[in-house]
Amino acid sequence: MSTKLWRVGWLGAIAVLLAVAYSGCTLYPPRLGQISAQPTSTILVAAATSLQPALQEITSIYTQTNPDRVVKYNFAASGILAQQIQQGAPVDVFIAAADRQMNALQKQGLLAAGTSKTLLTNQLVLVIPKQSPISLTNFRQLTNPAVKRIAIGEPRTVPAGQYATEVFKNLDILEQIKSKLVLGNNVKSVLTTVETGDVDAGIVYITDARNSSKVQIVAIAEPNLHSPIRYPISILKSSKSLTGSRQFIKFLNSKSAAAIFEKYGFGIAKPQS
Repeated sequence: MSTKLWRVGWLGAIAVLLAVAYSGCTLYPPRLGQISAQPTSTILVAAATSLQPALQEITSIYTQTNPDRVVKYNFAASGILAQQIQQGAPVDVFIAAADRQMNALQKQGLLAAGTSKTLLTNQLVLVIPKQSPISLTNFRQLTNPAVKRIAIGEPRTVPAGQYATEVFKNLDILEQIKSKLVLGNNVKSVLTTVETGDVDAGIVYITDARNSSKVQIVAIAEPNLHSPIRYPISILKSSKSLTGSRQFIKFLNSKSAAAIFEKYGFGIAKPQS
């Protein structure tokens, strides 16, 4: 073979190798460390703001034991989340802080059949700043002239605000304190205004108050003064990850998840018959 032909042969071989490389193929199998990870399943969860600390801790444990699962959250007031779902937000699992929002979605046929249940319970408390000069021991004392501003959640969208309004009505003090009310867009914002001293008192869940070093709990609302505080959970009919969502909810009902919920002050709902 002439030198010229020999060079042509090698050039042709190189061209073939380049063509293979650019086509995305490979001549040899990749090394073990080069193999890409398997695709993950993402679960989109819309959850009431009051659940944020507990759910974040629980999810860190869940993803360690389920590395193929990714859980993403949208934390906000239950009413706002329900509105987003009604408008087509891509949600797999919804956890509300009241039955009202979940029932509304149920009536509109937006929930997957047989997936709704009550997950947790909570308590409503009256809090004041840690260094408050005002002494309060019960909800009726909110009519005291020394109490100028009272923070509660917006009753139309924040369940804690709805419960607080029920307490005021049942104690027959709503009209007397209505002008004092400062409305927050979620429980966290209500707690913050109390912590900073921007208001004299606030109504939040015991789970929020117990995890703040800047407020003091001065009273717990009697259960007969408001609707039962329940946290319903359900999978959305439009979910793209039904299997993953069911698995996640099963974990939320496990003993390890229950221990974390209880650490933050939540009550575990009794199994429904």
